[in-house]
Amino acid sequence: MKFQILFLFFCFPIFGFAQSTELVFLKGKIVCSVNNLTDVNVTNLRSETTTITNDKGDYSMFVKVGDTIQFSSIQIETKKVIIQESDLAKSLFVSSLNPKVIALDEVEIKEYKNINAVSLGILQKPAKKYTPAERRLKTAADFDPTANAGLMMGGSIGLDPIINAITGRTAMLKKELEVEKKEMLLKKIEYQFDPEYFSNNLKIPQEYVKGFWYYAIEEPRLVNEINSKNKSMAKFIFAELATKYLELLTKKD
Repeated sequence: MKFQILFLFFCFPIFGFAQSTELVFLKGKIVCSVNNLTDVNVTNLRSETTTITNDKGDYSMFVKVGDTIQFSSIQIETKKVIIQESDLAKSLFVSSLNPKVIALDEVEIKEYKNINAVSLGILQKPAKKYTPAERRLKTAADFDPTANAGLMMGGSIGLDPIINAITGRTAMLKKELEVEKKEMLLKKIEYQFDPEYFSNNLKIPQEYVKGFWYYAIEEPRLVNEINSKNKSMAKFIFAELATKYLELLTKKD
């Protein structure tokens, strides 16, 4: 009986070792945020065998437990993965890769301020750039004295602005323009400042950060500094407004 137990004790480790050194045909797939996953090099560093992925990121090769698989290409960061026993039991071995960030040399952008539509004779003065809401409001509110020229002596004014004023459409468009301006301002704040700045530096609770933005953009001084990209002055005003905002939150609670 003791002999049988000893026999089993010595045989099982040998059997497990034999299993781990067995070659297994591995079906693998890589996933990455880059669009093109074709021709990513997949190398077994132990056997020095290499294959490449197809356009879907699929590949296959023979491996053993403990083998190191290396993924490399010009569009992804090189990554090494050690094959585990559990990986061989999978029907598809999936590896997540990171896209490679390529640092560009310094790019010089030359601005030719003297070349524009006015200098080229296309316009007599620089054209005003309108946002969609500004264009709709301008169309609704502008008077056109020549709109019905020829129908009445000396011409007449267009009827659209009058109708819009009566129906209240112009007032609605003015409100829409204000909303658009605030949305654009909120995007500028989000672009210029990390949300963590408000929670970590100004002690605004994370769930109230966006609410603080809506509160802050009612301050004209802040609007001017955000639009002029003066971050240092904007931070000063934000700090001042944060104190008042936190007091309001305390009263609310």
